[in-house]
Amino acid sequence: MQDFDFSKDYILEDDFVRLSPLKIEHVEELAGLSTDKSIWTFFLEKGDGIKNLSDYVQSAIQNRKKGIEYPFVVFDKTQNLYAGTTRLYNLIPDLESLKLGHTWYGKAFQGTGLNKHCKYLLFEFAFEQVGAIRIGFGVNAENIRSIKALESVGCTKEGALRDFLPQVNGMGRTDLILLSLLKNEWEESVKRELSLKLNLTKPK
Repeated sequence: MQDFDFSKDYILEDDFVRLSPLKIEHVEELAGLSTDKSIWTFFLEKGDGIKNLSDYVQSAIQNRKKGIEYPFVVFDKTQNLYAGTTRLYNLIPDLESLKLGHTWYGKAFQGTGLNKHCKYLLFEFAFEQVGAIRIGFGVNAENIRSIKALESVGCTKEGALRDFLPQVNGMGRTDLILLSLLKNEWEESVKRELSLKLNLTKPK
């Protein structure tokens, strides 16, 4: 992980999706998707509307310049449209560890297989190019859909930070569920199993 370069424009892609560095000009491309407030239900920072989305993207770009996050914009090649964003963060070279999150997609791209393609590319990049041993995730306990999605791509639930977050309804507190994927799991089974799942989503 010592070789990860925040100033380098990494591009990850297959026949279905392309992940490239998030830039301020992507706000215009993503604005129409971000207006759905339900996308931001479990986010502490919001991206609905041009002002919020601009602030959200600008913050991610500034964090890349500071060397603490690396945001990607997601482009769906099958629909020829931008679909959302995701990012790597909390990279700790000495521990060979990083986190993956801040992921959102427009409604039209949810449940299409796009997320699995993105995760495959990001896992491959993190383990095989960056040199990570561990990828961590943190998900609001109320966000059952995201927890199941991570489990479906091979991640393991490993614990919780109790009462870490405010509940969505503002009436109390809820846990942050911790999940992870390890390099040896990727090499031994997850890469192969996820590849098989992706084959089922290929267009005829």
